[in-house]
Amino acid sequence: MARLAVIGAGWAGLAAAVRGCELGHAVTLYEMSHHAGGRARTLPHEGLPLDNGQHILIGAYRDTLALMRQVGVDPDQVLRRLPLTLAYPDGSGLRLPAGRAVPSFLRGVLAWRSVPLAERLGLLALAAQWRLQGFRCAPGATVAELARRCPPTVYRDLLEPLCVAALNTPASQASGQVLLTVLRDALFGPPGSSDLLLPAAPLDELMPAAALRWLAAQGATLRLGQRVQAVAASGTGWQVDGEPHDQLVLAATAQESARLLAPHAPAWAAQAGAFEYQPIVTVWLQAPGARWPQPMMALRASDEAPAQFGFDLGALGGPADTYALVVSGAASWVARGLETTADAVEAQLRQAFGEHGAWPATVTRLAVRAEKRATFACVPGLLRPSAAPLAGLRVAGDFVDGPYPATLEGAVRSGLAAVLSLRA
Repeated sequence: MARLAVIGAGWAGLAAAVRGCELGHAVTLYEMSHHAGGRARTLPHEGLPLDNGQHILIGAYRDTLALMRQVGVDPDQVLRRLPLTLAYPDGSGLRLPAGRAVPSFLRGVLAWRSVPLAERLGLLALAAQWRLQGFRCAPGATVAELARRCPPTVYRDLLEPLCVAALNTPASQASGQVLLTVLRDALFGPPGSSDLLLPAAPLDELMPAAALRWLAAQGATLRLGQRVQAVAASGTGWQVDGEPHDQLVLAATAQESARLLAPHAPAWAAQAGAFEYQPIVTVWLQAPGARWPQPMMALRASDEAPAQFGFDLGALGGPADTYALVVSGAASWVARGLETTADAVEAQLRQAFGEHGAWPATVTRLAVRAEKRATFACVPGLLRPSAAPLAGLRVAGDFVDGPYPATLEGAVRSGLAAVLSLRA
């Protein structure tokens, strides 16, 4: 039985610890916070179970869904599955029907009546071109450059929102190749891959709390509230604050991982510490009497309108009359200040919904939060650090080298792969 240390109890670290127990290892899980979940956790506010941000899963997240089931969570109970729908307050937007990927995409685009037929056909031609090219593009291409031939309405109402939702980086800066990889797996994967899976329970209940219970039942040692000060190679294994282990998975943030590995792998640490980040701002509002046709609504963002998406938490099993508005790729808005951002979000909603009678005159602002290092800036040609910098040690997290942006699925996959790589 190998002694496996996992540092970090975010989604990557929890995945690694669960896989370690599954393989029969003696697992010790270290976490500096007193709570698990990392950047996808529940942070209650004045008695309300508000998450640290509004996360979206999709049907293509096969490893995340499998991990939830393994630790005793039924995704059908805590996630609301909807066909991919980008519905705007004016009634426009793309809606994909259920079914096989390509026929579903074809039917959905042809039925997108708010877009001129010529532009719908242009989108289908562009999608066919991407598929024929194997969803590959020039390594240095941004999403804006990738979509140079994209019809303007399609770019504004589909490609740009999908880019900022998946990569948390403005299309003018975001990696075209990473977006193509996401589109390949979501829009052209197995049936249901593009479905939206909206949390219908606090993030803690989606996986972190259940994973801790499962790990405890398996005999894992859980050390929450303990920040690791140092790691050191010891024979064929590693010491964590002087405690010996045979194998080590470092699943902390990029900054924390760089701190711990700087004495042992300075070049790796420098690379991990050099990321630029994009924040996400979430504004929670209480709006009695608001009426939204969908629990998730797309919004047209601009220099004066920050939010790209809104969520009716009451329709998702959360507090009644409570709405979460999300500003992704929010660096410019964080620079303006959170209160200014929240004011602009409220003005945006009044303009978007007010004329359709779906937004009340009296609204209460509950909270505004910024996750300043929500994700790395997913720019073209980004060099991400290796998951295997040293013998007997693997790094897990959504920031390590891989084809996907910073997502829950990327984190989970990296945690699972780290343990299997050590075993091999």
